[in-house]
Amino acid sequence: MADFEDRVVILTGAAGGFGRAAARYFTDAGASLVLSDLAPEPLEALARELGGNTVAVAGDITDPDLSEILVQTALSSFGRLDIAVNNAGIVHDMAPLPKTPLDAARRTIDVDLMGVFYAMRAQLPALEQRFRDTGEVGAIVNVASVAGVVGAPMLSVYAAAKHGVVGLTKSAALEYARRGVRVNALCPSFARTKMATDFLDKAGQDRDAAEAALVQAIPMRRLAEVDEVIAGLVFLADPASSFVTGQTLQIDGGLSAA
Repeated sequence: MADFEDRVVILTGAAGGFGRAAARYFTDAGASLVLSDLAPEPLEALARELGGNTVAVAGDITDPDLSEILVQTALSSFGRLDIAVNNAGIVHDMAPLPKTPLDAARRTIDVDLMGVFYAMRAQLPALEQRFRDTGEVGAIVNVASVAGVVGAPMLSVYAAAKHGVVGLTKSAALEYARRGVRVNALCPSFARTKMATDFLDKAGQDRDAAEAALVQAIPMRRLAEVDEVIAGLVFLADPASSFVTGQTLQIDGGLSAA
């Protein structure tokens, strides 16, 4: 297990599949957490489960004020910020581009792309200031998707948003490479999370058949397991990965290798 003792981590989308697993990992590894998600009840339940040095702040990531509040909460509660994991995200229903509903398209861009922009806009100055004060390098991990590095038929706006996250990640990494902040993107394919299973349930066919169709393009022919994705997230967040910045780490069973 990587050592995050005394590190302070902001984690958005904390009540979801990746978020819960990441929160448990960071807690077990000694970190203090500022958790956020849209719905307060599951978020607060997770904070109670984790106990210890955990603060929960519910809110909508599309509100720029939330990202500022999360940074200020980390500083006021724990005196520092070391790592930010921008994990909050949604996926719209599968549809050809011309039939993607406008409201779903706007919401996807607002959550998946603008939410990451707002988050980094608040996080980067705080992480840079800590570097100036102490010389300690901070890290941002943006949870994008393999749809951020390849095309995603029937998920065009989701792919556009995740490509945007990759662009933000690389740009910020270049801006802050000598200013004490590493910025990387995690790009998983579909994993066995509630978001994926809900997605399969909406496919209008037998669950097994829907899953088989979903993984058809993946050379390993299966969904990722949550722990496999978290291993990549931990690698990017780990202070030991001190020369890794501006990267997209695809956890995708070989999908992007084609």
